[in-house]
Amino acid sequence: MAKVALITGATRGIGYGIAEKLADDGWDLAVCATRNAPDYQAEMDALSARGVKVLYCQCDVSDPKARECMLEAIKAEYGQLNALVNNAGVAPEMRCDMLEASEASFARLLRINLQGPYFLTQIAAKYMIEQKQLNPGGFFCIVNIGSISAGIASISRGEYCISKAGVSMSTRLWAARLGEFDIPVYEVRPGVIKTDMTATVQEKYDRLIAQGLCVQARWGLPEDVGRTVAMMLRGDIRYSTGQIINVDGGLTLPRL
Repeated sequence: MAKVALITGATRGIGYGIAEKLADDGWDLAVCATRNAPDYQAEMDALSARGVKVLYCQCDVSDPKARECMLEAIKAEYGQLNALVNNAGVAPEMRCDMLEASEASFARLLRINLQGPYFLTQIAAKYMIEQKQLNPGGFFCIVNIGSISAGIASISRGEYCISKAGVSMSTRLWAARLGEFDIPVYEVRPGVIKTDMTATVQEKYDRLIAQGLCVQARWGLPEDVGRTVAMMLRGDIRYSTGQIINVDGGLTLPRL
C-alpha cells in the first residue's frame, strides 16, 4: 500500500514542486488550497498522471473547522496519513516599513503562517500516534517549510520574518514532543526561490544574485525544495529529528 502525504498550499510554487517529487517517489497525495477544486484541475491531473492517487481538499489552514474536515476527508479516502508537509503560507499584502506596518497584517500572517500549521500539526500528530500504535515499525514524519527569513531581518516585511521564526521554534517543539513516538520533525528553509511570490522582486534578486548574493549563482527552483523534502520523507535522515536544512544556494553561508 502506498504511503500518503498531506501537502498544504500544494497547487503552485514550492508546494507543487514538493508534490511532484513525492509523486515521483510513489506517494499518494492529499493537497490543499483555499479555492474550489475546478480551479486546480489541470494541476491535479498532472500529478495523477505520474501514477499516484491525488485527493484535493479545499482548506484554509487558519480555519480550525476546515483543518478538521480535511483530516476526516483524508481518513475517509485513504485510511492513513504518513507525512505532513506544512507548506502553505502568505507574504504581506503590501511590503511596509516596520514603523508603518499594521496590526491587521501582522495578525493575518501569524494566523496563516504559524497558528494554522501549528494546530494542523497537532491533529495530524495525534492521528499518526494512533497509527504508530497499530504499526510500530511504520515511518511517519512532519516537515515544516520555513524560510531563511527566520534568521535574516527584512524590515519591509517584519511580520513575515516573525511568522517564520515561529515556525522554526515550532519545529523544535514538535520534534521534542513527538520523540517518544519516533515521529521525526524537520524544517526546510528555502532561500530565493523562483515562484509567483517572488515575481514582483525578480529584477532586484536577478541583480543581487549576479553580484554574488548566493554561492551558487542562480535562483532556487521549487524542485530544489521538493528533492529535499522527498529525501526526508524517504526516511533517509530519520535519526536527525529537529534539524533544519537550508535550500538557499549558500546564501546564508558565512563568507569573508
